[in-house]
Amino acid sequence: MKIDWDVPIAMDDGLVLRADVFRPDEPGRYPALLSYGPYGKGLAFQEGYKTAWEIMARENPDAVSGTSNRYQNWEVVDPEKWVPHGYACIRVDSRGAGRSPGYLCHNDARETRDIHLCIEWAAAQPWCSGKVGMNGISYYASNQWRAAATHPPHLAAICAWEGWNDAYRESARHGGMVCSFRKNWQDMQVKTVQHGFDNGKKNPNTGEPVCGPEILGEAELVKNRENMWQAFLSRERWDEYYVERSADLSRVTVPLLSAANWGGQGLHTRGNFEGFARAASKEKWLEAHGGSHWAPFYTDYGVALQKRFFDFFLKGEPNGWDRQPRVQLNVRHPGEKFVMRHESEWPLARTKWTKLFLEPKDLSLSWSDGSVSKNKIEYDPFGKGVTFSMAMPEETEITGPSALKLFISSATNDADIFAVLRVFEPGGKEVLFQGALDPKTPVAQGWLRASHRKLDPAKSLPYRPWHTHDEIQKLVPGKEYELDVEIWPTCIVIPKGWKLALTILGRDYEHDDAAATLSNMKNPMKGCGPFTHDDETDRPRAVFGGKVTLHFDRKPFLLLPIIPAK
Repeated sequence: MKIDWDVPIAMDDGLVLRADVFRPDEPGRYPALLSYGPYGKGLAFQEGYKTAWEIMARENPDAVSGTSNRYQNWEVVDPEKWVPHGYACIRVDSRGAGRSPGYLCHNDARETRDIHLCIEWAAAQPWCSGKVGMNGISYYASNQWRAAATHPPHLAAICAWEGWNDAYRESARHGGMVCSFRKNWQDMQVKTVQHGFDNGKKNPNTGEPVCGPEILGEAELVKNRENMWQAFLSRERWDEYYVERSADLSRVTVPLLSAANWGGQGLHTRGNFEGFARAASKEKWLEAHGGSHWAPFYTDYGVALQKRFFDFFLKGEPNGWDRQPRVQLNVRHPGEKFVMRHESEWPLARTKWTKLFLEPKDLSLSWSDGSVSKNKIEYDPFGKGVTFSMAMPEETEITGPSALKLFISSATNDADIFAVLRVFEPGGKEVLFQGALDPKTPVAQGWLRASHRKLDPAKSLPYRPWHTHDEIQKLVPGKEYELDVEIWPTCIVIPKGWKLALTILGRDYEHDDAAATLSNMKNPMKGCGPFTHDDETDRPRAVFGGKVTLHFDRKPFLLLPIIPAK
């Protein structure tokens, strides 16, 4: 293939971005796949994300087969698997990252404009057919939603593989609580490849520094980037900052494939399901899988799915994609076993929305609402919380979003609610599942700060409450309040006799097994991956450590998406 390194792409404000272009050796005009992001296009996957690469090579050998892996780069397509198939692959270092100069500010309007212009630049090249698609994981997926909403004339299709689209609810603040992930992410994955940073890393193919030819001092580097963490920490309410960084899904009309990971609790999963359900596109498909955050994208399964989608929309090949069912689910069973099943919509039309009522006397979940109870349960938010459970009378599939109705009071003027869905074997041992980053996670999680309980009635659905986050309504200590907690979509088939459990607590869930680590993650992972809520500025113990009381005079319940067999 032909490779053009550091191709200049001029933006409308005069700044020049740098891109690597991989394209077929034969003369002709080819559709292009474009990615734009901050991870350094010259940094080898194997070097920059060593443990992730080793896990993928060990557990998914097909992901690294059929290629020399010389051009592998974190979370973007391997050109050796796409260029021979008749595509040009374009990797753009985002403004201020890698070999592109400028001010490093993630997900803002300037970045979205840059992507729009890069798409139109690609379409105008003599080797391009005029059709451009976007593909990639995580950051490279998330920015597709925003770019598509600007309607680049030559953007023909997008494949958002595990990518959030709501900067507040899915990234910065879960239920109103700040998530520490983006702080550690910027420190470990972005500052380390900022343009002008001397990290000593070089492109293994060119020998050129990953972060550009110039070396900048620390003061200049700080000046050239937004302090994202302080931006999040200082903005507890939904405002124009988050609006700018979130996609208007009503403006997304391009054909799309949204690929979700059941284990992506804390970042992407919600965005993939919301993106599919709410995008205005007439031609849209949803896929859901398990496994790690990165490997499925590179496997034979993932690449084949992506190629069928793009071949249809970028090449016009009559490959039957137009007959592809709109929803393809890899239904999860214990032991990381998955059974593929096709559906027509999301949430599934045949869902039996079922209320399980929380019983205070025996801490059970009950199919029947029973009688109103005057009982109360008080718990220490930083302790083990309260767990309600029930044994499944028969094999039961739960697939979709869930919601939790609670009535609480707090000893202070606020409270953070962490809701965790769990599964236990008959012997009492908790069953943990492969998460996108953490290898051991519960089934599903949800979060809500009680002072953020205000709902938008126009956007709320029984199974997916929508909190406005535009007003902070502090609690009167001791007074009872009604809360609706959103629990992100999940999938699990629970065997007969196994227990489903709901744990309510005031801190991040942690399992009892050994912690796991990844080279690109700061902290050991204990069930929530890197998506923790441990900032003392946002969650001072004086406020969020006060005793919380669950009330049962009005019946609290868990609304579950139970799927009957076809």
